[in-house]
Amino acid sequence: MTTTVMTTKGQIIIPSRIRQRFNIKKGTRFSIEEEGNKLILQPLTVDYFEKMAGILKSKEISSKTILQERAKEKALEDKKWSKF
Repeated sequence: MTTTVMTTKGQIIIPSRIRQRFNIKKGTRFSIEEEGNKLILQPLTVDYFEKMAGILKSKEISSKTILQERAKEKALEDKKWSKF
């Protein structure tokens, strides 16, 4: 079992070996889901979107399209936060 501690800002550190195993890099986004009394932290990486490819009802939306939209959203968010 691996443990970590939350900072006063609500941040946690993911150990290096876990980051490497899941290909988590700086700027990786995550989804957080509640499952009973557990929290599930899912990195939203290219691998994740490739696994999810084909589960959407519309065949016109691809994982590549989703990743491009996420990149645009991240650029807008980065621009917003760069003002601070």
